[in-house]
Amino acid sequence: MSVSAPWTWSLGLLRSELSVTFRRWRTIALLAVLAGVPVLIGIAVKIETGDGGSLGAGGGPDGGGGGPAFITQVTNNGLFLVFTALAATLPFFLPMAVGVIAGDAVAGEANGGTLRYLLVAPAGRTRLLLTKYATTLTFCVVATLVVAVSALVTGAILFPLGDVVTISGTTIGFGAGLWRAFLIALVVAASLVGLAALGLFVSTLTGSGIAAMATTVGLLITVQILDQIPQLHALQPYFFPHYWLSFADLMRQPVYWDDLVKNLELQALYAAVFGSAAWARFTTKDVTA
Repeated sequence: MSVSAPWTWSLGLLRSELSVTFRRWRTIALLAVLAGVPVLIGIAVKIETGDGGSLGAGGGPDGGGGGPAFITQVTNNGLFLVFTALAATLPFFLPMAVGVIAGDAVAGEANGGTLRYLLVAPAGRTRLLLTKYATTLTFCVVATLVVAVSALVTGAILFPLGDVVTISGTTIGFGAGLWRAFLIALVVAASLVGLAALGLFVSTLTGSGIAAMATTVGLLITVQILDQIPQLHALQPYFFPHYWLSFADLMRQPVYWDDLVKNLELQALYAAVFGSAAWARFTTKDVTA
């Protein structure tokens, strides 16, 4: 067998998995919903300002409970709709979509009876699991970019575009602002890496895709609630969504890196722990039964 044969098989398996995942009506529906959120936000802001209403400023990246702080700038610059849409979808919509894809990755195959056929092929369990995780990570990036691109197009249609005023009060050019929007989208996608590994692990624990998806989304909601309880402040820095909104620090001049780095390190830790747990479960248990 050629040395390149395993790599060729791996790439073929990945292409096949990506094709199957992104052709499913469920995936298309999830992406459509994510694309619609920025449109709804943009229209709501346009109607509100058109009726002479005002948008209150928030006290932080999440607006201190009053909506994303970026939303106050949307009417002046449509590019801020990208930041607003990402801040609005990151706490629930984006992770929920990722939880659905990750939770169904292995359990859905087992439930449908296709997992045993995949394992008959010369893929190996480790390679198959890595392919499933790579597909889920690809969905993280695609889903985030769908939100960002939809917000950018909607913002350009409904509002003017121009120089960007950062959170620090300085002004940067539109090109620099667009570049930061792209970086923010990448950070948001990277923020979902830990959840993707957690969902994949849950997916190896059951043969029911629905149960795995529901469990993953349930864990997401539970951790989000725990992250808001003041009495748990000592544990909250270890919850995977704790630093999600730190992407707003990319809109400071200079950029604040502390929470951004903590977020990426935390996601890497969750990916390592739950990825290893998923591998241990998937390679030692009979998940084809």
